Amino acid sequence: MAQAQPCVLVVEDEGAQREVLKYNLESEGFSVVMAENGDEAMLLVAEEQPDLIVLDWMLPNVSGIEICRRVKADPATRQIPIIMLSARSEEVDRVRGLETGADDYVVKPYSVVELMARLRTQLRRTRPASMGERLSFSDIILDAGEHRVFRGGLPLHLGPTEFRLLSTLMEKPGRVWTREQLLDRVWGRDIYVDTRTIDVHVGRLRKALMANGGDNPVRTVRGTGYALG
Repeated sequence: MAQAQPCVLVVEDEGAQREVLKYNLESEGFSVVMAENGDEAMLLVAEEQPDLIVLDWMLPNVSGIEICRRVKADPATRQIPIIMLSARSEEVDRVRGLETGADDYVVKPYSVVELMARLRTQLRRTRPASMGERLSFSDIILDAGEHRVFRGGLPLHLGPTEFRLLSTLMEKPGRVWTREQLLDRVWGRDIYVDTRTIDVHVGRLRKALMANGGDNPVRTVRGTGYALG
């Protein structure tokens, strides 16, 4: 099973534009959810916790600027990158979008190829393992592109699930992940797995990480879940 695909929320009121974005994002290997207005978008942000939001400025009822402001004001969602799409090309509009919290600003009409490149740039920052990046924590090195893990310079042998689990923990050292969040990230949103399963795989991961005499870097947070470091 592959690492759960990064989830992209597309917020766009024009149906044709939504479908074009959906087609290209899925072709790039991303999971896509779509909203056509602000109220629907905020519900999906809460329910899906997307890895990135592609957000149109001009929306009915609640504007893209207001959605951006709300997402970035909430500690639970402020880390989600937002790429704002707009026909407004003036510098003052770009500045307003970025100052509101957007991580990038793309003017319509835009090149889909460029938009995909900008999206991957944002995900390399927030989901580096999913983009094939090399991660490190203390004496642990995880090469997502080569699918290899080393500790203290020695190779570790991890099963596929333990590799995905470690890569998730290493993307955000110190962050406490609930079992439900880990199941979503490691197994995917559409697959049912009992939450107790995560404890079994954390145990296997710890055993592998300590195989050469190292300490246990995976911390249990009672009543919540797990964290690295």
